[in-house]
Amino acid sequence: MKEELLKKIADREIVAGVVGLGYVGLPLAVEKAKAGFKTIGFDVQAEKVDLVNQGHNYIGDVVDNDLKQLVDDGKLSATTDFSRLSEVDFVAICVPTPLDAHQQPDINYVESSARSVAKYLHKGMMVVLESTTYPGTTEELLKPILEQSGLKCGEDFYLGFSPERVDPGNAIYKTKNTPKVVGGLGADASEVISAMYEAVLQNQVFRASSPAVAEMTKILENTYRNINIGLINELAILCNRMNINLWEVIEAAKTKPFGFTAFYPGPGLGGHCIPLDPYYLSWKAREYGFHTSMIEASMMVNDRMPEYCVARAADILNRRFKKSLNGSKVLVLGVAYKQDIDDYRESPAISVIENLRKEGAETVFFDPYIPKFRHHGKTYEGEKELTAELIEGADLVVITASHSNVDYDFVQKHAKAIFDTKNVTKNLQDKENIEVL
Repeated sequence: MKEELLKKIADREIVAGVVGLGYVGLPLAVEKAKAGFKTIGFDVQAEKVDLVNQGHNYIGDVVDNDLKQLVDDGKLSATTDFSRLSEVDFVAICVPTPLDAHQQPDINYVESSARSVAKYLHKGMMVVLESTTYPGTTEELLKPILEQSGLKCGEDFYLGFSPERVDPGNAIYKTKNTPKVVGGLGADASEVISAMYEAVLQNQVFRASSPAVAEMTKILENTYRNINIGLINELAILCNRMNINLWEVIEAAKTKPFGFTAFYPGPGLGGHCIPLDPYYLSWKAREYGFHTSMIEASMMVNDRMPEYCVARAADILNRRFKKSLNGSKVLVLGVAYKQDIDDYRESPAISVIENLRKEGAETVFFDPYIPKFRHHGKTYEGEKELTAELIEGADLVVITASHSNVDYDFVQKHAKAIFDTKNVTKNLQDKENIEVL
């Protein structure tokens, strides 16, 4: 089976499938199709499927013309019909893995996808989970579900885990040129699955010894960032009390050519991975009677940053204008969780807006990439244009995203006061009405 699959990969005879056509799945499907593999995308949302089949892109990291050309050439198609999984030789599961209401892993999407694959699993098939999850998911959850088909893992089909490393908006590293980690169940699985990725990507494919190692790799990458951002956020709170500019401290520390990596404070953590992954690890650690104290401490710091930012906003209004937050008008600039993207998943800006409104502030927002957003089943409409009138009408402007297409000099000239949580105003000459996190 191994030699047959390696030959089919080399000859581009593999039919690839991708379950989940979101920020991870669609770019992956596009790259597989561009590498010469006929690719079928699967999603439960008919709207996404229709857009793909029409050649209309909805993901920032996908080139519009690439998608349309691949669809027109018959290399890429999408469907809501999961019975077509029977046509594929390789399937990557790229579905969301959110937290539930109790901050515990919700792997219903992964489980549902595995059951769909199991129905149409056939000999010689490769199944890879890319969704971020806790160590053990591939072996403890996917393997038993897939083997309910009657086929045996390692003999009849190959199974592995390869963590997604998508960084939306990254101008340098995209799906195609980001190094990949693959952990297969068995040496043959690792070899064949790695060969499939090597045929598609333009960077190193690192072969981990097991799916658990690959799963823990992704958790480590994001927990490392979570802890360091937690450290810098805590220092931001301390430096404010000490009247020290932390942003300048970081710039000074960056001059050291070894032993220091720069992290920056902000209104909280956003995106699908960094805020969630430590919760997955902490949840799994409890199974082993282990308490992840350092990790949980950083999570506590990061989770409270939106509230801290609202407290700072209240302080600015009180100190500068003798006004309370209750009844004041606040303009929030930026809803996206990071610079120059339209993704607001887990965005701390939304928590800032919520907390401002809880305190009685009349809160509006503007984001050039996000005209509106949905949160807890409710749609919030943003301001259509960043005008002088809008800025001048606000008692306070709170900057929560560092979009490069916003004229911050214009904002500064018309704002009564600005609270900059991203230090995007650092190069402005007049900072009399600006305070930074």
